[in-house]
Amino acid sequence: MGRKAKGIDYLVNRMSKVRLVDEQLAPPPPEAEEEAQSGGAEEVKRQPFRFFDLPYELRLRVYEELLIAPKTIDLDPTNHRVVAPALRLFLVDRRMHEEASRVFYGRNTFRVFPIHGRYINRKHPLLAWLPRKYRALLTRLELRLGPGFTKPPKCWVVDKRLGLAAANKIYRLKVFVEIDPASNEVFEGWRVGNNFYTEYCVGLLRGLLAQLPSVQDVEFDAYPSVSKSSPLLQGLLEETKLNQKRISWGPERGWDKIVEVDLAGVLQKMGLGAL
Repeated sequence: MGRKAKGIDYLVNRMSKVRLVDEQLAPPPPEAEEEAQSGGAEEVKRQPFRFFDLPYELRLRVYEELLIAPKTIDLDPTNHRVVAPALRLFLVDRRMHEEASRVFYGRNTFRVFPIHGRYINRKHPLLAWLPRKYRALLTRLELRLGPGFTKPPKCWVVDKRLGLAAANKIYRLKVFVEIDPASNEVFEGWRVGNNFYTEYCVGLLRGLLAQLPSVQDVEFDAYPSVSKSSPLLQGLLEETKLNQKRISWGPERGWDKIVEVDLAGVLQKMGLGAL
């Protein structure tokens, strides 16, 4: 009996080994072969993302994330790595070019005259380099005053080179004052006369407002060293009021947090005008 049991165990062991060998040598079933060729059942064939199937509101948000710059756009040596990469969207196709260009030129602020040392004396500012169709999309410009106050660049002239005739959608002009040479004696010896720079800057603002009738709002901002009562700022404010433009205040100086009221008018409305 023991001998037969040993013989049965030997046959079972032998058959198991034969079955394993046969399974390894046998060709795989058709479904297994298809799965191996496709790289596995879990791998899904990638499909192209149909960007224009998105609603326009979502496409607009994508453009805004990619194309709205955190600061004013100007001639600058960093543009090739800060601004230029995002403009590759313009090269996708005509439809994306049209949608993206409306966001880039319509939602960013562009500087009228360059202030970087490499470009401040360049004959043609940034606006002169923009094709007419792009200038027609602009809505915001910035005039920055202070650089070159000892000798203003000769190219800082409001004339036809700027191509402002095509910029008929600009509704806001930002004026940023870095310094006012007439406001402090520390500039004595550096400035050209007491009123020269004030009159020069007011002339620039007057020329811009004359060529940009679409401007509704002039936003003033400055560095902390510039006060609201400085001669330069007062001259700019007076010119803005003469052109009947709305005055607003930028965030950097903090003037937007100061509430100004016509005290005489308030007292008169309260019946206290005779006091």
